[in-house]
Amino acid sequence: MDDRMTLAAGSPRRHVSGKKRFQNLFGPDWKVGYLFVLPMVLIMALLIFWPFVSAIFISTTSFNFLTGETNDVGLRNYQRLWTNSDFLLAMQNTLVFTFWSLLLKFFVGMSVALILNSRLPFRSLLSGIMLLPWIVPEIVTALAWKSIYDPMFGGLNPILQGAGIIDRPLGWLSDPNMAMGSIISVNVWKGIPFFVLLLLAGLKAVDREQIEAAQVDGATAVERFRHVTLPSLRYVIVVTLLLSFISTFNQFGLPFLMTGGGPSGATKLYSILAYEKAIGSLQYGPGIAIAFSVAPLMAVLIWLLARFMRHDDKRDGGVDARPGIADRIVTISGKGINLVLDIVFWPIQLLFAGFEVLVRQLRRARGRPAKQPLTSTATRKVVGPWLRASLLLPVLLFVAFPFYWIITTSLKTTDQISQRRSIFWPEPATLEQYRSLVQDTPFLTWLLNSALVSAAATLISVGLASLAAYALSRLRFRGAGLLTTLLLITYLLPGTLLFIPLYQTLNAMGLINSHAALIVTYPTFLLPFATWVLMGYFRSIPVELEEAALIDGASRFYIFWRITLPLAAPAILSVTLFAFTNAWNEFLFAFVFITSESLRTLPIGLQSLVVGDILPWGKLMAASLLTAVPVAVLYIYAQRFLAEGLTVGAVKG
Repeated sequence: MDDRMTLAAGSPRRHVSGKKRFQNLFGPDWKVGYLFVLPMVLIMALLIFWPFVSAIFISTTSFNFLTGETNDVGLRNYQRLWTNSDFLLAMQNTLVFTFWSLLLKFFVGMSVALILNSRLPFRSLLSGIMLLPWIVPEIVTALAWKSIYDPMFGGLNPILQGAGIIDRPLGWLSDPNMAMGSIISVNVWKGIPFFVLLLLAGLKAVDREQIEAAQVDGATAVERFRHVTLPSLRYVIVVTLLLSFISTFNQFGLPFLMTGGGPSGATKLYSILAYEKAIGSLQYGPGIAIAFSVAPLMAVLIWLLARFMRHDDKRDGGVDARPGIADRIVTISGKGINLVLDIVFWPIQLLFAGFEVLVRQLRRARGRPAKQPLTSTATRKVVGPWLRASLLLPVLLFVAFPFYWIITTSLKTTDQISQRRSIFWPEPATLEQYRSLVQDTPFLTWLLNSALVSAAATLISVGLASLAAYALSRLRFRGAGLLTTLLLITYLLPGTLLFIPLYQTLNAMGLINSHAALIVTYPTFLLPFATWVLMGYFRSIPVELEEAALIDGASRFYIFWRITLPLAAPAILSVTLFAFTNAWNEFLFAFVFITSESLRTLPIGLQSLVVGDILPWGKLMAASLLTAVPVAVLYIYAQRFLAEGLTVGAVKG
């Protein structure tokens, strides 16, 4: 009896002790935490990690078309690349494309951000116009600029001929010497908003008191930027450049849609070569080897970017107060950026110096002291904003002209376009192209396909991202830090490294050429981004609200559903709209995984309207406008939430 009582009395103690051991081993919130992150982990493991690992093995094989056998060739596919002229040319093209695109996007983006951060008339309207290229689908961008560049029916040649810059029409995309510069210009047009958005957010965070103090000490505008603003922007600049480098280096859609890698391989990037080899020629091993040849570079860049993007959290949380590798990299990068900017801004500094000399001469001519201003403070306050607006005007025209061209071309008849009557204005305006588009093509089918795929992929991604983000930002369980790092790496992983192994995986699953292929694979790039952004928002919600609910006996799921999600409604809206926009605009996966006309999404449907050298420009521009309208409406409705989501969640989260 005593033994039974002792056993009964000891049972609760052993039970509590076992529970504590599990909590000590896995963390106090391990049950709920693992349950919330499980769907995300499964997607990452099945659709990213496993295809990636299997692709590594496939890259060591080669298919023999004569025998129909797949042979193991070891690292021979990789070794052959460095003696292959096509690969070396493609890598050279990729480096040239990336360098000039990055340099121009940074220079123009920084200039525009500085102007928009100052006093400016109609600043909100101008900011909205400057950000428009960001929301336009890639296929619309490619078709619009291809139409503008067209030597027969385009608008660029007449403008330059009218200005006396050229004396004959030029083949911007057909001349090997001009094609690369032409697609770089389009990439710059598309990428300016990203730089403006992030740099503008960084400028707003600069301490105004330091700038005002430097101004009181007599520092010029260039000196204030060089010695006050720039050091405060180093983190934002490095993160922005790294993000843009990864996306630009792995660019596929724009060059492929505009030139297909031609003429004569002048614009063939490594991503296009990998697609042609693996999907076009069915040589999966060599194709994957081409794609994976840049994996070491991407790994280094992603690691650096992960250190930068997580640096603020570690510093704020007091994890390590000592200078770490991120601090040393920032210091070195800052010095490098300062050196580059000294070179880039040297002509501007020289111009300012010449202007100051001219002003001093004018003061002396008017009998005024050298340091007395030529105009009153009130006059400068009125003239200054309009002067800055005039500096913004060339970039504004560069950004807005493609939209004007799309609208006017879509309102012309086919005869007007082919006979080049009234190039810059429809006479008369007609809806003929829109009627022909709806009646003679499966445009409405493509529209419904895009809506179905985008909505389903967005619903899945945002739902699972909400669970995972809450767990990683609020719950304590073993492995949360590792998952956060892997999530960031997945978020930064370029699609060009995944589309070939994903094609292999989907083909084995029997999902190729189905909407399920897109619905299943779109979360591979939507889910990591959505989770990362939502983590930043969830961390900003006061934890005291949840602690009070826990004391009252509420479960973690109840707290998540009833307290946290309602408070994070703006964040959910932001992420939902951004995910839907990305899914709506996606080209690469849809182009590779879908072959049937009835299953095509809008980007692939529009691309299929181009048959050989026959380009129905009126119909293409009408389709481009209708494709961009839903995204534009969503963007206008929630641009404040989208901007806040990118700057708060994606960069700092």
